[in-house]
Amino acid sequence: MPDDRSPLTRDEVAHLARLARLAVTEDELDLFAGQLDVILGSVARIGDVAAADIEPTTHAVPLQNVSRPDEVQPSLPREQVLAGAPAVEDDRFRVPQILGEEE
Repeated sequence: MPDDRSPLTRDEVAHLARLARLAVTEDELDLFAGQLDVILGSVARIGDVAAADIEPTTHAVPLQNVSRPDEVQPSLPREQVLAGAPAVEDDRFRVPQILGEEE
């Protein structure tokens, strides 16, 4: 398909540089205008390829969940775990209160 857009001008690049608060030299304006024009042309070609019969995707390959199922396994006895805690109350770890009670 033909490219219907006009080439990016050096004035447009200077305007974009001012908006972005970038210090750009005169030589850089010409260089960046050419480079940005190539980038914009490439993006336009990608838009031409997108067709209504192609379903949008978020990943290049299908994903599947790779986590293992939850299974109950033996663990340390409660007494042994709580023995290493700095403070215990009612068979639980005792921690400082961080939220006040709501009324």
